[in-house]
Amino acid sequence: MSGIRVLVAGASVAGPALAHWLHRWGAEVTVVERAPELRPGGQAVDARGVAKEVIARMGLDAAVRAACTDTAGAYTVDADGKVLETFRAEDDGGDGFIADIEILRGDLARVLYDDTRADVEYLFGDRIAELTQDADGVDVVFAGGDRRRFDLVIGADGLHSALRAMVFGPHERFLHHLGQVLAFYSVPNEFGLDRWLFEHQDHESGRSVLLRPIQDATRAMAMFYFASADFDVDYRDIEAQKVLLRERITGLGWSTPDILAHLDDTPDFYLDQVAQVVMDSWSDGRVGLLGDAAFSSSPMSGQGTGLALVGAYVLAGELAAAGWDPAIGFARYETRMRPYVEANQEIGRLNARTRAVPGTDPEPMPDFASEWFAELLGRAINGVDLPDYTGMPDSGKTPVAVAE
Repeated sequence: MSGIRVLVAGASVAGPALAHWLHRWGAEVTVVERAPELRPGGQAVDARGVAKEVIARMGLDAAVRAACTDTAGAYTVDADGKVLETFRAEDDGGDGFIADIEILRGDLARVLYDDTRADVEYLFGDRIAELTQDADGVDVVFAGGDRRRFDLVIGADGLHSALRAMVFGPHERFLHHLGQVLAFYSVPNEFGLDRWLFEHQDHESGRSVLLRPIQDATRAMAMFYFASADFDVDYRDIEAQKVLLRERITGLGWSTPDILAHLDDTPDFYLDQVAQVVMDSWSDGRVGLLGDAAFSSSPMSGQGTGLALVGAYVLAGELAAAGWDPAIGFARYETRMRPYVEANQEIGRLNARTRAVPGTDPEPMPDFASEWFAELLGRAINGVDLPDYTGMPDSGKTPVAVAE
């Protein structure tokens, strides 16, 4: 083992994925998570292109696919339920609108946690309260009272990253609202969903509703988008969020009334602004950022999980390859990742524009059939080279062979 001690904030997807690779390359890893336990459910997330290769290199392809939603495809429908378009999971080699690796965020987090919990220290129900760094390390005070020193600290704690605010500055400096609000929650599957999801968009109002199947066939996941030029509801005030959702969604049509009927009894309601995180640098000394905390591309990109998984692989690999020198490792991580991140953020912004209320966006709608968009999409899915880090001394876990 290298003796390098790394603290990772956040135990959703990016954090445990990073912990996997840090441990593989010999670091001693602690993951701190403010929630008392893993959070189940959540929206369905996808892995496309190079993200699927990272999962394979982790040796987790079978485990991830076993936990997938097994969605066969998607229908877009009008207000009366008439099918307008059909998309299949096998389209575009499994990297299309419905990816062949589609999994609930909570289920993916569970796979990653189960893979790492024997080798990584997890601290649930705690958080970083204070942090002070010097040239040789980082002193951390936890909210629970513990005081410890680490060589590196990585924030993988999401869009509203507390570590980012603590080290880099207030959220307003980095959060870019895309004019949409997203809400989702699980409902009883009284809609007859069977491996196919349905989406209804009302282009005149900039609203949409989606129902998707999940592994538990007795349940389904509902998702809403609505246009909002600003967002002033506390993302932790659940009751105020539900009031807002009812106000904005009532009258949308299709199955919306039946979905809203379960709003008060759902166990996993979530609502937040659709936003991106844009930063000039993802590191400060011995503190770095990963995933949504560093470069959220928003759900509109469909690639947030891919960015987290690929970023975890590259960050851990570059740090280890640099002999754990943060200045070199962080710089190389950013050089490799930034073009990939920027392509996905551009996809997210373009998709957000298509959901804007007519007349509110002065720019013309993007031509998704054009050659330039196909090139952009290619960079967003496969636009980062995955170095072969397997020549480095590791913890003893046998790395998966790199495909030629």
